[in-house]
Amino acid sequence: MKKVLLDTNIILDFALKREKYFENSKKILNLAYEKLIIAYISATTVTDIYYIAKKQKGREETIQFISSILEFLEIATVDKRVVLDALELDFKDFEDAIQECSATNINVPIIITRNEADFKNSKLKVYNPEQFLREFLKESENNQESN
Repeated sequence: MKKVLLDTNIILDFALKREKYFENSKKILNLAYEKLIIAYISATTVTDIYYIAKKQKGREETIQFISSILEFLEIATVDKRVVLDALELDFKDFEDAIQECSATNINVPIIITRNEADFKNSKLKVYNPEQFLREFLKESENNQESN
């Protein structure tokens, strides 16, 4: 089963129903919900979601949202090793470096993000939501044909 790390923007697109991005984020989260992929978010993503979503949705709705997604999303931990490794990376945004290292730490080979440029120095496969969904569909069709 494919393992992926979801960038914070993917979760926020869904949580805040960002018009242009909502549908693809919903499809990706649905794949995780249906256990067709194993999707992770970094521990720092949880705090970012809380902080940003709370401003628009309020505390109670934000807590309910986070609790509900954690029923089917996994958390990639952020520990001392992840932070030290992230400090060594040549990333413009430290949050993205943390996500890269938390994914690497648990052998997750793919990051899904809308901000591919932020991961230009990534050693992982980086997909935007459209690319990932296209690739996933293609692989699923190929697997069905070979069965």
